[in-house]
Amino acid sequence: MDFLESLGRVKIKTSDLQLISSRRNPLVRRLKALSRAKGRSQASMLLLEGTHLLQEALKTCCLPSEIIATPKWLEEHGAIFQGIFKGVQVHMVTESVLEASLSTVTPDGVASLLHFSALPTNDKETTFILALDRLQDPGNLGTLFRTALAADVELIWLALGADPLGQKALRASAGALMHLPFERFGLHEEDAVDELSCKLKHAKNRGFQVVGAYSPSAILEIELFPYWEIDWQKPTVLVLGNEGSGLHPKVLSCCTHAVTLPHNKIVESLNVASAAVPLLLERLRARMTS
Repeated sequence: MDFLESLGRVKIKTSDLQLISSRRNPLVRRLKALSRAKGRSQASMLLLEGTHLLQEALKTCCLPSEIIATPKWLEEHGAIFQGIFKGVQVHMVTESVLEASLSTVTPDGVASLLHFSALPTNDKETTFILALDRLQDPGNLGTLFRTALAADVELIWLALGADPLGQKALRASAGALMHLPFERFGLHEEDAVDELSCKLKHAKNRGFQVVGAYSPSAILEIELFPYWEIDWQKPTVLVLGNEGSGLHPKVLSCCTHAVTLPHNKIVESLNVASAAVPLLLERLRARMTS
């Protein structure tokens, strides 16, 4: 018997639920508050907009505490979930109420609430870590989570930057945030840089190579190598910098290696999420071909 089967199920009929049709209902205000970082922090709750993110949560055995859905969605997806699980509160709402509650322009009929405690945590020895230095774009951040999951990254360190639990990052990650543990630190930029530097120094003391990624034209005190010349099978922290300014000097000083992704000089630099793809997957390629 798998995790979901062991929970027990309760068949939900739409006739058993009261339909929420007013945009003034307190549920609307509560969901809108969860679209903001402050609201999520106060409630210790994550808002998942759409069917795909709910399915990803269930894949990882993350049981939502509440499901908010339209009658149409409940009828169409009854076969997929075979009834709602015990202990999960279901709110049936009109499409207009759901639209007023969420950031998605055209919701697909469902949202769900997940407690922070259900998110994955790092409880094992890691050998491959991705560190992001003040990454600002939530779309880049979400894409990096998805690529990191595909590349068997075991942990992500975030020095402030975009909130990974915001809707743009969640959508771009396609649910990877619910599979991959992360640690985000720093209330201010200086604190975040200092804490990331401490993490990197500690990793070096544990035998990790700390690999910073740079533009081919970067002038550094340490030698710059094409990314395929590094032994990626060693315990590694790959460090990627801010979209505009790159790696902070304090973070740079913690790197044991510097790598680049050669490209046409007409293009000054690559988008960080695009450049990360070959860097992250090189470790997996090396392991598969060794």
